[in-house]
Amino acid sequence: MARGPDGKGGGAGFSLADQLFNAESLADLAGEFAVLPGFDRDRFLAECVPGLAGRGLLERLEWMADCLEAQLPSGFGPMAEALEAALPPALDPALKDDDFGRFIHAVHGILIVRHGMEDPDRALDLLHAVTRRFSMEFYIRPFLNRWPERTLAQLHDWARDDNYHVRRLVSEGTRPRLPWARNIEIDPAVPLAFLDVLHADPTRYVTRSVANHMNDLSKVMPDEVVARLAGWQAEGRQEAGEMAWITRHALRTAVKRGERPALDLLGYRAGDVTATLDILTPRVKIGEALRFAVEIVADEALPVLVDYRLRFARPGGSAEKVFKLKAGKDVPRRAARFEKRHVLKGDATTYRLHPGAHGIVVQVNGTDVAEGTFDLLPAEG
Repeated sequence: MARGPDGKGGGAGFSLADQLFNAESLADLAGEFAVLPGFDRDRFLAECVPGLAGRGLLERLEWMADCLEAQLPSGFGPMAEALEAALPPALDPALKDDDFGRFIHAVHGILIVRHGMEDPDRALDLLHAVTRRFSMEFYIRPFLNRWPERTLAQLHDWARDDNYHVRRLVSEGTRPRLPWARNIEIDPAVPLAFLDVLHADPTRYVTRSVANHMNDLSKVMPDEVVARLAGWQAEGRQEAGEMAWITRHALRTAVKRGERPALDLLGYRAGDVTATLDILTPRVKIGEALRFAVEIVADEALPVLVDYRLRFARPGGSAEKVFKLKAGKDVPRRAARFEKRHVLKGDATTYRLHPGAHGIVVQVNGTDVAEGTFDLLPAEG
């Protein structure tokens, strides 16, 4: 479940902020900075831990940076030396994924942005060191805005760095729609030159970022994204299975929108398909499951991508949301039947359900092929 910058989500009473930033994790951070002459570990904990209460995730990071800054040298040069000296060992460079590091080390990025903006050479060197402990994707972005040419030149070199965390930073830090992060002012087409290199990376941690970056770009330059992905496939520098995964992941939003070039690149070409929709629960209560079946027949065997859109009734209008039903290599000319059970949660965090007549539309390879309605009733009190 997605969580906002307040760190809440994941069920009643759960706080990601509490899980990540607490007395234990701050004690670990204080232990790292205790290598600095004059750093008072106990003072840091006595000041910082009580101040966590009432603050969200990002607010806690800023607060932690405040408490560290009070005991660090003034001036960015000496402060940078202190931050570098307090770094923990780098993450294992032999791994290929799922080695994100610890959120407590984001405070280094906050302090670099606060104090290093007018010393980009030293600041970028330090970001290079820190991102091998925790991704600096948020903290490279202010430098892209303040020093675009200098920072882009550095990223050009980092795209070929030996460390995969550094290579990932090049893609992730330049994403046009990075969640929670500040906007960047560079032309969104500029980082495509980096992705030309990084799409062939041997680590999924990097290629996942490339795919997410391309998915962002598909919302503003869909034709260029499809052309680039097709070009990468033709080059053959990435292993075929991984390139297919990148392509699917990069085009996931374009597919939801039913964009024909994206569907064609994925092999989901338009064809003569007929379908029937059987709504098995025409009346369903909020909190219960909508059950339906789709039967499709194609004039020829072809790969199929079957999605469905729910049309939610709203006071004064309606809203739609797309869901996956089935992806298959082919559908034979005889009928293929798919059944689905969709729970209509009354406590969904992303949208609120309202009783009334709702719709369902079935889409095959980007084309609407069947639709129907069902009545959504209030939940039992």
